[in-house]
Amino acid sequence: MEVVVTEPSRLYELLDDAEAALRQVARPQCYSGILVTRHTPSRYTLALSDTVPYGETREQILS
Repeated sequence: MEVVVTEPSRLYELLDDAEAALRQVARPQCYSGILVTRHTPSRYTLALSDTVPYGETREQILS
């Protein structure tokens, strides 16, 4: 899932919404957490990841 931020004041709202959507997908399987990757200050991707424990969210920065 990709989040592109055009209004910096909405950053956390957009990331929270994306994370909530992924949690709904992850819940039935109970096997993966969420990895948030910052590509630029205005572009993020969120994905289910087997390297992140279920119920946790981890972040990494590429830029």
